Amino acid sequence: MTMSSTMPPTPGRQVTIRQALSMPSAGSIPFSVEFMPPRDDAAEQRLLRAAEAFHDLGASFASVTYGAGGSSRNRTLRIAQRVSRQPLTTLVHLTLVEHTVDELREILRSYLDRGLTNLLVLRGDPPGEPLGPWVQTEGGLRYASELIELIRSEPEFAKFEIGIASFPEGHYRSPDLEHDTKYTLTKLRAGAEYSITQMFFDVEHYLKLRDRLAAADSEHGQKPIIPGLMPITSLRSVRKQVELSGAKLPAGLEERLIAAAAGDEQANKDEIRKVGIEISTQMAERLISEGVPGLHFMTMNFARASQEVLHNLGMAPAWGTGQDMLRGGF
Repeated sequence: MTMSSTMPPTPGRQVTIRQALSMPSAGSIPFSVEFMPPRDDAAEQRLLRAAEAFHDLGASFASVTYGAGGSSRNRTLRIAQRVSRQPLTTLVHLTLVEHTVDELREILRSYLDRGLTNLLVLRGDPPGEPLGPWVQTEGGLRYASELIELIRSEPEFAKFEIGIASFPEGHYRSPDLEHDTKYTLTKLRAGAEYSITQMFFDVEHYLKLRDRLAAADSEHGQKPIIPGLMPITSLRSVRKQVELSGAKLPAGLEERLIAAAAGDEQANKDEIRKVGIEISTQMAERLISEGVPGLHFMTMNFARASQEVLHNLGMAPAWGTGQDMLRGGF
């Protein structure tokens, strides 16, 4: 799939994500990164150092996930604005959780005021219990497609380019893949221009998602699907992420990590990391060979693991060897 060409950005509008991915990249394929709102000032400084490193490595864009609470929301806004000034094309998330329609409009306006015009629309997970029952906020919306329709129907929000999440293994709330395909296409038809996948650990799941969307809708099903990758650095962390996301960890992959742990995760953490980065690299290589539009790394606000994968792909210098080498022609 190729990125659609669009008009140059107007004043007050960022380069769109589709434009960013169509621009020349230093490596064989564009890459992007995801950050989470930090919990405190020290974590915020670490995130900003990672953003600087990814800027120097040539990231095509950075996404900032969404904290729904008041202080978390303000930190999300501040971080997104600071990342955009790296400068990095910035994609901000927005969920329906605990928001009325009027509050959602207010948040959209606050994004526009800061020139943040790339938006990833999500329904969002219940706070404190991601896999728990989802309850619609009184005066709010029930589905992400409804927020997309609202944005597309109101002229003041015309500057937004909208992306969505997609789910290679199917969303855990969908009864089957047929329903998941239907829900994804509803969002694309409502006005979303691309999707970024939830993390997955079997490339075949991504390829089957791409195939079933294209088969179900020859127009909207062809929109870009950017694979989301979380570099594996520890057995404990990948198990936790799988538990929270509803994704699955293939038995063969888990067995390799368990073998690397050799009964003591702490003592053999370097070996686990080595195997995890090798697995992540192999996944990225397969995805590149299948013609994906880019690679989107879920960084956990650290640069090292993603850079190690990029280095293995020939797209970045080795960790610790200087962050400007890539832009110099590495």
